[in-house]
Amino acid sequence: MARLVGTVSRGIRLPIIKEQDDLRKAVVESVMAAAGDEEWGFKIRNRDIICVTESVVARAQSNYASTEDITKDVTIKLGNETIGLVFPIMSRNRFAICLRGIAGAAKKIVLQMSYPSDEKGNQLVDPEEVYRRGLDPYRDILDVEKFREYFGCPTHKFTGVNYIEYYTKLIEESGAECRIIFGNDPKEIMKYTDRILVCDIHTKETTKKMLKDAGAKTVLGLDDIMTLPVNGSGYNPEYGLLGSNKATENSVKLFPCEAQGFVDGIKEDMKKLTGKDVEVMIYGDGCFHDPVCGIWEFADPEVAPYYTEGLRGTPNELKIKYLADNAFSDMKGEELDEAIRKEIGKKDADLVGNMAAEGTTPRRLTDLIGSLCDLTSGSGDKGTPVVYIQGYFDNYTAE
Repeated sequence: MARLVGTVSRGIRLPIIKEQDDLRKAVVESVMAAAGDEEWGFKIRNRDIICVTESVVARAQSNYASTEDITKDVTIKLGNETIGLVFPIMSRNRFAICLRGIAGAAKKIVLQMSYPSDEKGNQLVDPEEVYRRGLDPYRDILDVEKFREYFGCPTHKFTGVNYIEYYTKLIEESGAECRIIFGNDPKEIMKYTDRILVCDIHTKETTKKMLKDAGAKTVLGLDDIMTLPVNGSGYNPEYGLLGSNKATENSVKLFPCEAQGFVDGIKEDMKKLTGKDVEVMIYGDGCFHDPVCGIWEFADPEVAPYYTEGLRGTPNELKIKYLADNAFSDMKGEELDEAIRKEIGKKDADLVGNMAAEGTTPRRLTDLIGSLCDLTSGSGDKGTPVVYIQGYFDNYTAE
């Protein structure tokens, strides 16, 4: 009988990983044990993919920074007077603890929040209400008093948090005076200070350039803070605080760094144990947009910061429904099935520009696979920080 199963994604449970644990050994042992399980087992094949969440990698690396570490680094790089923060995302997990450390370095924080939503799609206010009020977020700058006059005291639709009050409290508890403004032109912050920390994630380079071109004295991003150890802390030389998560009320876990040897090592171990060539990657947030809450899930600087060579590139696929509706529209049943199999079997190595590939997702393999992993593992209590994927590189011709 012809093969009926395509791609399979499995969550793999690990022991609870703590700092300095041998994660490479734990991943390999858990995958091998899962494969051999009498009820849930599977056969390891070439080009299977072992995916490990960035969170557990960073924990095993002890890649943490305290708010005191952040305060010291910010003080060195931006001084301890008035610091402007531009376009923070609204997140208790991703930004709040960083804000606590940043505010500890300043006498005054001027926080510029974008509206109606942040970069990730978290709504500060209802966009329809902004439109109804006749406001242009790129031109109309609001202070807290004016904001409340227009919108009252809105809370986040899903978390119930009033981020204006929440961030104000964090700043003031850290010993700094707080002023919040609302607007989408980053140059507005320059009316208050020329020492600016850019807090957006994927649009940060544009924001930095706009501020520098406008004459700001010092412009840094979250990716410029904690790039080196402070008092023996963790660090990330490329991303700094970007990709960090709350660990405790006074510390964050940073994005993993220097982990290429980790993924290559797991690949080597699996080859020795099974004789199979598997691929390995570390994944963070998937890259997808939620149609209900409006949130763009992608808060990490990269979906997959480290991966083995076989995961480089983009998909090279034909669109089966296009072939069925066009080239083979007069066929049905086994004749159609055979025609499509033959067409896939002879496809070019590069289908860019081929109409039969139109509509296939033009994204990197690691971004697509990372999204699949993020949805499989979840972010709560599933306890599956490893995802094992099979059949991802197969197509309709595979038996």
